[in-house]
Amino acid sequence: MLRRERRATLEDVAKEAGVSLATASRALGRSPLVRPDTVARVHEAAERLRYLPGGAAQALASGRTMTVGAVVPTLDHAIFSRAIQAMQSRLAEDGYQLLLAAHNYDLEAEAKAVRAMLSRGVDALMLVGADHVAETWELLASTASPVALTWSFNSHFDSIGFDNVLAGRLAGQHLIARGHLTFGMISGYLASNDRARMRVAGLRDALGAAGVELDQTRVIEEPFSLAGGRTGLARLLKGPKPPTAILCGNDLLAAGALFEAQSQGLKVPEDLAICGIDDLEIASHVSPTLTTVRLPTAALGAQVAQHLLARLAGQAVPRRVCLDIELIKRNST
Repeated sequence: MLRRERRATLEDVAKEAGVSLATASRALGRSPLVRPDTVARVHEAAERLRYLPGGAAQALASGRTMTVGAVVPTLDHAIFSRAIQAMQSRLAEDGYQLLLAAHNYDLEAEAKAVRAMLSRGVDALMLVGADHVAETWELLASTASPVALTWSFNSHFDSIGFDNVLAGRLAGQHLIARGHLTFGMISGYLASNDRARMRVAGLRDALGAAGVELDQTRVIEEPFSLAGGRTGLARLLKGPKPPTAILCGNDLLAAGALFEAQSQGLKVPEDLAICGIDDLEIASHVSPTLTTVRLPTAALGAQVAQHLLARLAGQAVPRRVCLDIELIKRNST
């Protein structure tokens, strides 16, 4: 019969590091009251002894659970996965764990996820967008935990995101410069997605400046997927005057539109120009390669983590951070 080794205790860690029990407890909770070199020494001792702190005890000692919550619309899309991966990696450097929930663009489900995260005592919270039901806003207003809204902006909470209007405008200006006058847009559902609405608004801004209108019937709402892109383009092509240029709300929609155009015998970009938003990996591997607006989503994830860590450390941080975006010209336009 194998003999189970005795589990290391906090007292063992304190003795190994040469500090008091109270100091060891505070250091493991990364208390700002403990000198950084002492924190490092205690953590090294804990690692050598393979010490596993009890979550409740550690939270009691530090006043923190060492967890950060992230509530995102979906994990099916690489834009969110890349951001979450970068966020998790940065948080882990400071000993934090990421708790994750996805609500599938259901804002009522999002409110339940936010309530569950706050009930678990997360030290900070990240949400996507500025469209939320009243319950979510009330929960965010009542928590003392730092909150960061991402991908867009809100004046009441710290926000780290992109200029989604500019994303639509950059694409529209590019397509206008290529000589197009008849446009369509394939978007995600607009009702609960402020990012999608702003991208449509940006396209309209660019077209309006050139004296071109975008009729509402030419804005097609579909799920953010390859199938959505195919269906959206099929619907646009059935109109009396099919567009010669399409902006898609993300690259999955754009790739789907490209596949549908090819299946209907259309040449891209000779018969139809297609532009996406995000710059997913697929954009540079389909044929023709997709013109798109690049959103630095991995950089956003890392920035969100750094922002929340700074807030937890009591540091002053900007309330609004807008990351740079750029048009990437490829063969589909």
